Amino acid sequence: MVEAFCATWKLVDSKNFDEYMEALGVPFATRQVGNATKTTVIISTDGERVMLRTLSTFRNTEYVAKFGEEFDEETPDDRRVKSTFTMEGDKFVHTQKWDGKEARLISEIKNGKMVMVSFIEIYAILTYSCNIH
Repeated sequence: MVEAFCATWKLVDSKNFDEYMEALGVPFATRQVGNATKTTVIISTDGERVMLRTLSTFRNTEYVAKFGEEFDEETPDDRRVKSTFTMEGDKFVHTQKWDGKEARLISEIKNGKMVMVSFIEIYAILTYSCNIH
């Protein structure tokens, strides 16, 4: 099912992203950079493992992990978290846990766009258009 997400996605819109980053504890200056950055997300798979790459002028990240297996992640805002990739129906879910907190990044395809809803105490909605399959 993750194959539907395997593509290169470019951020085209975000809502509540500053409030979401603030709830994560991201400092003001870093939030300003984050709000101005238009990320590209590349998702691919080799069967059991999924690779998630994010590219931006601020910071690039790359993670490869098996579905359902916890892995170490250092987020672009320098949090060190334990993460997992799972599928919940037709939704790709990236869960991050740290210091007794949990954030869930839930992506689904709507009208040819990848819509990511990120939850902690507040949610952000990020919409990506597909550049390349």
